Amino acid sequence: MDARSIIELVKTKQSPTRDEFFWFAKGLANGAVSDAQAGAFAMAVRLCGLTDQARIDLALAMRDSGDRLHWDLPGPVLDKHSTGGVGDAVSLVLAPALAACGAFVPMISGRGLGHTGGTLDKLEAIPGLVTEQTGKAFRTIVAQTGCAIVAASADLAPADQRLYAIRDVTATVDSIDLITSSILAKKLAAGLQGLVLDVKFGSGAVLPDPAAARALAQTMVDVANGAGCASTAILSDMNQPVLNCIGNALEIRAVMACLRGSSDHPRMMELVEVLGAAVLEGTRLTAVNFGRDAIRDAIKSGAALARFGQMVTAMGGPADFVDHWDSHLPKAAVTLPLPAPRAGYLCAMNGTELGLAVVALGGGRHHQDDKIDMSVGLCDIAPLGAKLAKGDPLMTLHAADKTAAELAAKRIMAAITIGDMPPILPPLVVERIT
Repeated sequence: MDARSIIELVKTKQSPTRDEFFWFAKGLANGAVSDAQAGAFAMAVRLCGLTDQARIDLALAMRDSGDRLHWDLPGPVLDKHSTGGVGDAVSLVLAPALAACGAFVPMISGRGLGHTGGTLDKLEAIPGLVTEQTGKAFRTIVAQTGCAIVAASADLAPADQRLYAIRDVTATVDSIDLITSSILAKKLAAGLQGLVLDVKFGSGAVLPDPAAARALAQTMVDVANGAGCASTAILSDMNQPVLNCIGNALEIRAVMACLRGSSDHPRMMELVEVLGAAVLEGTRLTAVNFGRDAIRDAIKSGAALARFGQMVTAMGGPADFVDHWDSHLPKAAVTLPLPAPRAGYLCAMNGTELGLAVVALGGGRHHQDDKIDMSVGLCDIAPLGAKLAKGDPLMTLHAADKTAAELAAKRIMAAITIGDMPPILPPLVVERIT
């Protein structure tokens, strides 16, 4: 086997065999495949596509390029993945809620990418908490607390880590086939028995177009199921933030409110219940139509909050975080209310621009090595459809200094549309794909 012949097959819309995909993935991991060949392969897949079976073979090959996790636990091993958005901290509530329902959740998450926030960055707003755990520690935390949210180790799907970096510099990030293999390689390597996918569309999503988001959702479900992992996808609206805030410490505060049963974040809690029910019912941990009740009960009883606190402590965070979380989280030096410039209805907000404004405040990265200011962001964001009088609060901006706050305010106000008629809003959950 050689890289050139495999690239030629893809380029001419023929399918490499499973063994050829496995050879290529091993070559990505050990360096036998050059950067030039990896880039040519990515472009061939991007332009010519893969068959249904080839997608499964590629995902399995990427999975098997490194270590695989195997579990011996008294319950199903479940996980959730989101394609990314703004103000989306669903994982931080869903993982402990699933654990409280009897599941085990070894969640391998990522950092912020572009305008979207990263689950690991949000967790690291908690002082002392370490997301880069050893394999042994990861297993212990999952076994003892029911959930752990950690960074991927270098030994997990290393072929994907190599190809992802190549895709970033070869304009092939947007390939549905490559997105699917990248996401599922890590999830399948984690030894899951059930997976739920939150695939988003709208102004704050990575894929704004609903048709493209649906195509990705269907492809990921087909490949995950074909690879032996029971999978369901939820197509959800991201034309406004999931929480009413964006920013690392601000979102952790909102997560704690949600775990305590607050009704201030209805979009967040609807997604937690819908996604949780899909994976609980899909693996028969609950009966059909009882999954949402199980998630609600886990939160109402305080069991999910307790699991979250145990996870935080096990990962190095404060032992008293559940009781004194607000005192542990950083606060910005400057807060600036943003009032409505005119009366009317809040018709639209550009979620990508809101996310990039938070990145510009220091709440995300322009470069991989940038240090994040955990305290900055936006909170109390008015929902779409809100009827406003002139001067009513749209949101509050948190910044390190007055100059940064004023610059961000101009960008944010340009991303807001106020009209004379209320907007027609899509439902949060548009479709369930199995």
